[in-house]
Amino acid sequence: MRAIAIASIVGRHPWRWLRALSWPEWRLHPWRHATVALALAVGVALAYSVHLINASALSEFAGAVRAANGDPDVTIAARAREGFDDALIEPLQRDGAVRVLSPVVEIDVAARPAAGGDAGSLRVLGIDALTVAGVAPSLLPRVDEGQDRLAVLDPQAVFANPAALRRLSLRSGDAVDLRGPSGWQRFRIAGTLAVGGPALLVVDVASAQARLGMAGRLSRIDLRLMPGARPDRWLSTHRWPADVRVAAADEAEQRVSNLSRAYRVNLGVLALVALFVGGFLAYSVLALSVAQRTPTFALLGVLGLTARERRLWVLGEAFCVGALGSAIGVALGVALAAVALRALGGDLGGGYFAGGVPGLQLDAWSALLYAALGIAAAVAGAWWPARAAERMAPAQALKGLSSLGSGRSRLAPALASLLAAGLLALLPAWHGLPLAAYASVAALLAGGVALVPAGVQLLLARRIKTANPLLLLAWQRARHQRHTASAAVAGVVASVALSVALLAMVGSFRDAVSSWLDGVLPAELYLRTVGGPAAGDTNTLPATFAGQAASIPGVTRVRVSRVRALSLDPQRPPLALIVRPVDDTAHALPWVGRVDWSIDAPVFVSEPAAALYGWQVGDTITLPLPTGTQRLHVAGVWRDYARQFGALVIPPSVWRAHGGDDRLNEVALWLAAGTDAATVVERLRGLAGDVPVETASAGELRALSLAIFDRSFAVTRYLQAVAIAVGLVGVGASLSAQVLARRREFGLLVHLGVTRAQVLAIVCGEAAAWLAAGVLLGIAIGLAVSVVLVHVVNPQSFHWTMPLLIPWPRVAALGVTVLLLGVATAALAARHAASRRAVLAVKEDW
Repeated sequence: MRAIAIASIVGRHPWRWLRALSWPEWRLHPWRHATVALALAVGVALAYSVHLINASALSEFAGAVRAANGDPDVTIAARAREGFDDALIEPLQRDGAVRVLSPVVEIDVAARPAAGGDAGSLRVLGIDALTVAGVAPSLLPRVDEGQDRLAVLDPQAVFANPAALRRLSLRSGDAVDLRGPSGWQRFRIAGTLAVGGPALLVVDVASAQARLGMAGRLSRIDLRLMPGARPDRWLSTHRWPADVRVAAADEAEQRVSNLSRAYRVNLGVLALVALFVGGFLAYSVLALSVAQRTPTFALLGVLGLTARERRLWVLGEAFCVGALGSAIGVALGVALAAVALRALGGDLGGGYFAGGVPGLQLDAWSALLYAALGIAAAVAGAWWPARAAERMAPAQALKGLSSLGSGRSRLAPALASLLAAGLLALLPAWHGLPLAAYASVAALLAGGVALVPAGVQLLLARRIKTANPLLLLAWQRARHQRHTASAAVAGVVASVALSVALLAMVGSFRDAVSSWLDGVLPAELYLRTVGGPAAGDTNTLPATFAGQAASIPGVTRVRVSRVRALSLDPQRPPLALIVRPVDDTAHALPWVGRVDWSIDAPVFVSEPAAALYGWQVGDTITLPLPTGTQRLHVAGVWRDYARQFGALVIPPSVWRAHGGDDRLNEVALWLAAGTDAATVVERLRGLAGDVPVETASAGELRALSLAIFDRSFAVTRYLQAVAIAVGLVGVGASLSAQVLARRREFGLLVHLGVTRAQVLAIVCGEAAAWLAAGVLLGIAIGLAVSVVLVHVVNPQSFHWTMPLLIPWPRVAALGVTVLLLGVATAALAARHAASRRAVLAVKEDW
């Protein structure tokens, strides 16, 4: 009778159809669409918050880089960290086309408060205060009150940005020690800088050259040309020394972006997991909602509602639900981002942006984009229910001869989706991003959901022989309503698949890192100078340190290394150049593939370096070494999970042959059994003298490395939990809709003598059969997705390879847990199945 009343008032106005059909549905069952809206809100909130966090961090640090580099017309930069000869200033000063010339020394040094405290590594810029304002105004020091106004020219004065003051716990007038090649150099905090971002100190350029190991050298020269002078034409009239290059205007900003691009993209895609599962939830709820309203749609179709209008109607409902969920999600995402920035920093534990908490930067266009993604997920999930409503035959449906869930299982779409997934997984990365691999994962999930009817059919193919009529009824209905199972467990399939894939990926990665640590940490004790490779030559130990360390009682063996930063591509972070012994026995590296020991001037490249620069064993590569550019030959590739942007290992003999010295900054020590490590550490610090060093045992380094790993992947655990929760909510919503649609069936069963507990058992039995198929299919699809993540996404994103490890006990526990929770959810949803309203439902006359 409700359908006839609706038909009598709507006329031919579309908006009246919307109000007449949807408003009673939303008013009677508000929880149904609220569930979809909430799931989409969670997905949008997670994805948008991750975007805000990444964008805010990148903008903050890129802005600090731009402020420090200024806005020059031309930048003449050094090819190596050692800089170039500052004699280049004179011809540039005489050039009539140059209006402003700002020399800069850029160096990382160890720093500590003069009053006492631990030393840390800081970036120091040497600038000319008389010219820097014309290129980089943010670097112009601001002299504190009470300080000499000419302190900007004082070789003893240093100026700090807020991050540096916080790092060293200093105030105006305090003294700070900076480590130069000749020892600690004392400076006085005379003012501040307006530059944000990581910790930064500024000193006079002449002081940096004389006191911090850059005598006669510069890192770059920033130039502003005369009005009307074109940089390209001006550059074409000059020839530059071999150790000098022309830097691009956005080079430093691009380098900051490339530093964390793969991590940011992977994190963003993982954050879309909940939104993706929310789309399947929209499919589940709307499919069963359409099925429940089949009589209403059928009668209205007979009275004039066209097939196209039925399709648009369901899509319109999805659009409204998606818009509501997206609006809530955007607001929630802003709140989550603000909390996460303070709790985890700008990289969610990735370790790419250290030293500050960036401010939240909102963008209306990005908010609209993520809101549109939420709406698109809802509309995409509603597409098949809308098509089912469109294909409905109204006259047959009125006679009860049409079912939206009937028909044979069609394997063609599922198999086509799985085939497309396999082909996409074979495609290469696009500009270093595994976009095709992500599309492969989406195709696998879609194919898995499409396989649910066939999976249920296969699982329940055999007829059971039982004298229990209730079990037989539940079994037969689960078999014949297998298409309804797709709507009920679509979210479960997607969430289980993604959870299994993340379990396998993170488990494989962690096991690979753990095994790798066992190989690269053979000694009991490790020592390194503060600052490591970033500090260059300003904080090193003499060659005699190795012999002195070996003479300490209890030390049985010593291996020393020299680690420096080496820049080959100005738009990429530098590689680590490691000078250490290499052979196939005691000093072996974790090799990947063959090693050519016959090469005379070998260099051993890490797996990420080989992937980034396309190197293979036998290739000749050109490296900037102390004696200039030298050609070395790749003798082997080794596995390295510590340096995402690559590392090179050169034997000490090759290093010395090309002008390198015997200084060192890392030491590995083997101890005799029973040796007190604390005593050895005390002796080592005494031998180091005033050189700041850090020490750790192999166990401490291993625990620290794994803690960093766990922190970096902590977000995946929350995403797994959200995906499972959304999938189970979908089960609850779908089964609740089915229970409401089957009130007359349950009422008839109760009239025939079936108890309420038995009705509940029927519903739970059907749900258990569908969930078992969904969980098994989800595990199978999840294993396929894990293969893509481990063998395609990881190598294309981070250039690491690793064996696939399936944590079967955890996968089994996950499957059993989801099955039990799903059955419990079904029982909760069916609690009103045999209520008095169900008994009275047999009187309903449509």
